[in-house]
This record gives sequence, structure tokens and C-alpha cells, in this order.
Amino acid sequence: MSNLVQPNATAPESEHGHSDASSMTLFGFWVYMMTDCILFATLFSTYAVLGQSVAGGPGSADIFELPYVLTETFILLFSSITYGFAMLALSAGQKQKVLAWLGLTFVLGLAFIGMEVHEFHKLIAEGYGPNRSAFLTGFFTLVGTHGLHVTTGLIWMAVVMFQVQRNGLTTVNATRMGCLSLFWHFLDVVWICVFTVVYLFGVM
Repeated sequence: MSNLVQPNATAPESEHGHSDASSMTLFGFWVYMMTDCILFATLFSTYAVLGQSVAGGPGSADIFELPYVLTETFILLFSSITYGFAMLALSAGQKQKVLAWLGLTFVLGLAFIGMEVHEFHKLIAEGYGPNRSAFLTGFFTLVGTHGLHVTTGLIWMAVVMFQVQRNGLTTVNATRMGCLSLFWHFLDVVWICVFTVVYLFGVM
């Protein structure tokens, strides 16, 4: 009898331990997110100061292609929707759907990065690199930092997909997906600010 009671007695404690660990992980991740907010706020402030310092070179209206960037924006925003579907599949315990939606999100994020790299390459090839003016230094730093964050998110997403495929929808993997969800949606919000402040206002 004692052998039957012991698992029942320890299971709630085990679940409680997992809950506490998940809560601490989420709390720690929120702290990290706040530091990232400070980082991007600093970069936006720097860009606002340097935005008109073109040193006789091209300004934002001369080099930005709004339709191209608008396509980038829709791709990233759509990736946020697909990640939301992955979280819904997680709640329903549907492993294959989680992997499918994460895979689609990964492809969309990769497409966004590919377009951004193409934009950077085109500007540098035309002689509009980050060393051309203070404006371009601020632009490459702000947009490039966001791009590095998206790249980090893609690496993280690939790792999560591997862990879900290997271990299933465990509590640990659910916590990881929750943190990545916050990170990915945060990057969408930052990009909306980048699109508005840098590109949209830049061509007006």
C-alpha cells in the first residue's frame, strides 16, 4: 500500500516544483525584456539625434524603398500570427501542429532576415554604408540590432523545434515556447516602431 501512496503524494510536489521553476523562468525573462526595451529606446534616441546628419550624403528619402520594407513588415507580422497558432496547438496538446506552425514561422522569419540582408548589401554596394554619415551609422545600428535579435530568435526557434520533436510537449518545452512567444511578439512591436520612425517618417 505504501508503494501506491508514495507516487500520489510526491506528484503534486513535483508539479508544484515545475510550476515554481516556470514562474521563475518567466519572471527572469521579463527582466531581460525590460533591459532590451532600454537598449532599443537608446538606439531610437540616438537615431533621432543623428537622423539629419547626412554629411552631404543621401537622406532617408533618397535611399529607402517603402514598398520593399512594407513587404518585410507584413512578413514579420504574419510570422507573429503563425506563432500564435503554434501556441494554440500547444494548449491543445497537438505536437505535429506545433511543429508545423513553428516551421512556418521560422520560414517567414528567415525570409524577413533575407530581405534585410539584401537591403543592407544593396545600400553598401551603392556607397551608402554605415561609415558614410552619422545618419547611416544610426540606421545600420538600429535596424541591424533588430535583425540580430530576429536571427537569435530563429536559432532559438530551431532549438525548440528539435526539443519538441525529441521530448514532446513537456512542461519545460511549454515554458520555453512561452518565453520565445514573448520575445517574438516583442520584436514585432519593435519593428513596427522601426518602420514608422525610420522608414515611414523618413520618406515623408
